[in-house]
Amino acid sequence: MKSFLMIRTHTHHRLTEKLVSITLFSLLLSAAPFHVAFAQTAPALGSAANFAVLAGPAVTCTDSTITGDVGSGLTGSTVTQTNCTINGTLRQGDATAITAYSNFLSAYDSLALEPCDVTLTGPLTGVTLTPGVYCFDAAATLTGQLTLDGPANGIWIFKIGTLGTGALTGTNFSVVMSGGGQSCNVYWWVAEAATMTTSNFQGNILAGMATTFTGGSLIGRDLAQAAATLTGVTVSACGSGPIPPPKDYCKNYCKDYCKEYWEDHDKYHCKDHEKDYCKGHYCTDHDKNQCKDDDKDHDKGHDKDHNDRR
Repeated sequence: MKSFLMIRTHTHHRLTEKLVSITLFSLLLSAAPFHVAFAQTAPALGSAANFAVLAGPAVTCTDSTITGDVGSGLTGSTVTQTNCTINGTLRQGDATAITAYSNFLSAYDSLALEPCDVTLTGPLTGVTLTPGVYCFDAAATLTGQLTLDGPANGIWIFKIGTLGTGALTGTNFSVVMSGGGQSCNVYWWVAEAATMTTSNFQGNILAGMATTFTGGSLIGRDLAQAAATLTGVTVSACGSGPIPPPKDYCKNYCKDYCKEYWEDHDKYHCKDHEKDYCKGHYCTDHDKNQCKDDDKDHDKGHDKDHNDRR
């Protein structure tokens, strides 16, 4: 009888240990979605992923360079260019743009349902964030540097205006990727408009209203339900490589100027002149003529003396 009680007690302890183990495992499973949320898969953009800039009624591009396709996704919509270089396909309300715009709207609605991991406040200056879903209840006004630190397959999702209203505004704001993180894996869902001024922005903006970029750069995609306006911006679409350095038109002009006006025996002097005068002169397309005029004014006296000596 005593042996039977000992066996029964031992069996009871083993059963209790199993129950405790099962309970602890269940608790871990119940906590797992929190950790899974920090390893989100990228939302499906469909054919909208083929565009660097895609808006509903209109895209206005001024003094900017865009690497990637640009489109307006409503019937009769337009893309207006003024000193705008588009290294990609331009689509104005055609079937491809309309389909892409519809895919963008679907992705926008899908992201709206994404649950939040962390609620943020403030300008995010000097903040470092690992992959996850980050939310602002209302508007977000950002400045300074935000670092996104994570692996190459890490996904960052930012939601601005989760309570129904809220715009994204960035001034002198920069996003820096660290630890292998990819700008194409960063998504900014905005309930209303997005406005970036002299900011070096990274990621995919999905705006519920208009987007406005003034100065600075964008590595990612600009997707807007209303109009998209870009002025003095360099845009590099996801997958198109790094943003190219600015063109040095003054340097090119000096080379042409020396070739035209200086004899072979003066080529070394010309080289020194080019180095001294053109260093730091970076001109955009619309400044090219001014650059030429400045150089001519600078050199006309010296050039006249040189010709007199001939």
